[in-house]
Amino acid sequence: MDHVHRISRPRLRSPRAILAWEGWNDACDAASGAVAYLLGQRDDPEPFAWIEPEEFYDFQTRRPTVEVDDGGTRRLSWPNTSAFALDGDGGHDLVVTLGEEPNLKWKTYTRSMARLLDESDVEMIVTLGAFIGQVAHTRPVPIIGVATDPALIEHHGLMTSRYEGPTGIVGVMLEACREVGIPAVSLWAATPHYLAANPNPKAMVALLAKARDVLRVDLDLSELEVAA
Repeated sequence: MDHVHRISRPRLRSPRAILAWEGWNDACDAASGAVAYLLGQRDDPEPFAWIEPEEFYDFQTRRPTVEVDDGGTRRLSWPNTSAFALDGDGGHDLVVTLGEEPNLKWKTYTRSMARLLDESDVEMIVTLGAFIGQVAHTRPVPIIGVATDPALIEHHGLMTSRYEGPTGIVGVMLEACREVGIPAVSLWAATPHYLAANPNPKAMVALLAKARDVLRVDLDLSELEVAA
């Protein structure tokens, strides 16, 4: 069964991808907020594909919501993962995906995601994450790197992690990228524990600035820098 619902097949120039999820991987909304910022710079971007949610979410844990539009029509909004195609400068277009960490069948989910990116001819992937750390908001945001190939960490001058323990969907996604042969780097921002209840635009800037360097794409971060 194909879990990817395609709306269109955009023509992309040497595309690179940035992926983020809400949930366990997303302290202070830093990862999802960074991708939401990129999408917010465009006029009502429409996804070219999404992952059908039925197989991957426990709807008693993450219930669909009811929305009422201006005309009084009630619509259901389901948890989802959507992929957007953004025009880029410098020779590389950008595929951006934003979703909610699924509850079920993580292997199937990430392999569906990886297949979608592979079929879209994505050349390299950066996933975003954030965690609560013993860091101060007055200091530069530490960025930790994990990759499908350790040489990528050294090449991009990233701090390495010796963490062992439970992982989120980002860790499983790297394995799916390795399976299809797309190089991928996971960037993690450390955020202050005493600001854990607030969105952190400084961490968003740090993640996107490093993603820009890794992917060699042009990202305008000026509005986000003002917020930071």
